[in-house]
This record gives sequence, structure tokens and C-alpha cells, in this order.
Amino acid sequence: MNRTLRRVLPWFTLALVALAATALRYGVIEPPAVAHLCGADGGPRWCLWRQWAVLGFLGYGYGYAALTAAFLALVTRHPLAAWLAAALGFAAMVLYCAEAGAFALLVGALRLLRAQAAALPPGEQHRQREGEVQAQP
Repeated sequence: MNRTLRRVLPWFTLALVALAATALRYGVIEPPAVAHLCGADGGPRWCLWRQWAVLGFLGYGYGYAALTAAFLALVTRHPLAAWLAAALGFAAMVLYCAEAGAFALLVGALRLLRAQAAALPPGEQHRQREGEVQAQP
């Protein structure tokens, strides 16, 4: 896998997590028709999953999970822990736990950026690209 793809892949997957959380919120949790369908006796089998998703934000479970992942990202300094904190932060923000989600997203994104910057060779972090002209001082 080339370097550019390795740098972009975590951010692309974070966007997919945000899209999935948004689809869950606006496609399954919030629509009144789905709530009436799942509230009726003998609703579809997937209504149990919807109920668990609703209980997850009513008990602030998504927020606690995002904060735990942010703590792990700060302690371990591992890129996977940083990605997990950012992903759970996105999900928590979209699923009604905005404060904890925003904190976890910030910590995870900054940790992920730091891990990606640390992976670059020292001369490449502030190097000018070929063909760029340096401005006069």
C-alpha cells in the first residue's frame, strides 16, 4: 500500500463511520413511522436493535465509550486507539452525546495527526516540494 493511501485511509473510514451513524439516527431512530412500527406489537425483528441503539444514548453509553477511547488514545499513543476515539466521538456526537463525543473526536483526531506526522521521515515534514519557488525574505 502506498504512503498516500496509508495516510488517507483512516480519515476516509472516519467519514464512513460518521455517515453510518447519521444513517442510523435519521433513518432508523428518529422517523416517527419507524417508531410507530416498532412500538406496535409484533414489530419486525430489527426493532430490538433499534431499541438497544436508543437505550445506548439514553443511558449516555455512547458518551462513556467515547471518553474511554479518548483516554486510551491519550495513554497508549497508538494510531488505532486514536482512530477508535475519533470514530466513537463521531458516533457519540451524532447520537445525542455531543459533549463527550466532541472531546473524543478532538483527542482522537489530534492523536491520529500526531501519529501520522511522527511516521514521516524527519526531512519530509517541512520539505518544499519540487517545482515550488521559495519566496524572498
